[in-house]
Amino acid sequence: MSRPHEAAGGDGAVRMTAARSTGDAGSMRRLARSLGPLVVSLMAAGAVLAGCASATDVSTTDKPGAYTVSASATGGRLAWARAHERAMTEANDYCESRGMQTSVAYERTDGIEAFQQHGAVLRFECHPKF
Repeated sequence: MSRPHEAAGGDGAVRMTAARSTGDAGSMRRLARSLGPLVVSLMAAGAVLAGCASATDVSTTDKPGAYTVSASATGGRLAWARAHERAMTEANDYCESRGMQTSVAYERTDGIEAFQQHGAVLRFECHPKF
């Protein structure tokens, strides 16, 4: 007696094809199930590496009307951009809370390696809005 996937003729060929495609689909499902945790882990690691930026409080300098703020961020090659953005936000918020606008006098950014802390330092003044 022959097994269904070995049967000759149109019916047997259909069964053989169905068995083969079911096996392929089963393999794909097993692969997707085994890769699922890996994909989730990689996405979580990416979210952690994307990270946030933190900033110091705005402080005065020895020059009257001049202020400084520092910010830092980690994760990825563009962390310096997040640090810059956070420092600019702090400076803008500080001046706007006084009804003024920000004028950046000096900026320094550092950090180019993907997994190191990147930073930005701003020295700025607040000037009246025109």
